[in-house]
Amino acid sequence: MEMNEMLVGDAVTRLRRAHGQLAGVIGMIEAGEDCAKVLTQLAAVSKALDRAGFKIVASGLRCCQAAQERGEEPPMSVAELEKLFLALA
Repeated sequence: MEMNEMLVGDAVTRLRRAHGQLAGVIGMIEAGEDCAKVLTQLAAVSKALDRAGFKIVASGLRCCQAAQERGEEPPMSVAELEKLFLALA
């Protein structure tokens, strides 16, 4: 299944935000910031990445469902989508 920005919705926005947060975490580590503060920000980056991944999987589910409703062969099987979803868990 090919991805495009319209299909994945705000996943790209989430990834850009996570990219900026990760740069901030790296800067915090380089500056010798407090461990608890670094880990709090790292947890936020991790959550942003997870949400972006789940958003992409959800978009894939919607795309496949729409194809089935039109009587077309979906671009991915349920098993393939499940495998991708579980890869994020």
